[in-house]
Amino acid sequence: MSSKPAPRGRAARLARLIPAGRARAARTPFVLLVVLLLGGGLLGLLVLNSALSEGSFELDDIQRRTKSLTDEEQALQRDIDAYSAPDALQRRARELGMVPGGDPAFLNPDGSVKGVPSAAPRSAALTGPRAPEALTAAPGTAPAPTPSGTPGSIPAIPAATTPAPGGALRSAPTTPTPGR
Repeated sequence: MSSKPAPRGRAARLARLIPAGRARAARTPFVLLVVLLLGGGLLGLLVLNSALSEGSFELDDIQRRTKSLTDEEQALQRDIDAYSAPDALQRRARELGMVPGGDPAFLNPDGSVKGVPSAAPRSAALTGPRAPEALTAAPGTAPAPTPSGTPGSIPAIPAATTPAPGGALRSAPTTPTPGR
């Protein structure tokens, strides 16, 4: 009694169209195709995961390098800020023998002079730039003599002429600019 009842009518006609013996043979290529697709997918995921891991290591190295370069940049910026602070610039200028200038004069676009220029005060003016060894010498020691025989002296430079308030030219003493 284990046999199935025979199909009748339309079911019988459809059963005759589908061969019963080939059902197993048609399933084998499908199963093989599914296994191959799953295996290929797993291998593809493995390759993708390896590539992502390698990229992650490279990203960590680049981030570490970026952090060290950023730290170096910040340290250099702090040095620049320290050297460009007004008191540091003033101290370095005094070490180089520079003095504060007098009142400035400005030229207008039509060529006229605005303001009255004045030279640096005599009390602040030096006879010339100091020798490099004088800059590193201990405070209170005299600078080394120059070839002319006097400490820190340089040959005289002829005075330049500057316009006076009334428009006439007058002679103004000039001091050399060190380092130029």
